[in-house]
Amino acid sequence: MSMFGREEWPADLIRPQVTIEFEVDDVSAAVAELRSRGIEVRQDAKVEPWGQTTARLLSPEGILLGLTYTPWLREGKE
Repeated sequence: MSMFGREEWPADLIRPQVTIEFEVDDVSAAVAELRSRGIEVRQDAKVEPWGQTTARLLSPEGILLGLTYTPWLREGKE
């Protein structure tokens, strides 16, 4: 739902077999860097209703990669 705005996974995309998330300092900058290298981003950086910023990529092998910025993991550390 978060990635495509609907409950169903698109039929033309491989279903994810595993999910890996990377916590980054700036999701938008990470997305821009990946795009500059020709990597397709499936979900642009956005702030989720729970306050986490996310972006997502899907590899041809079915690996769903998340880029995240999670404010509550950083509280008191910045």
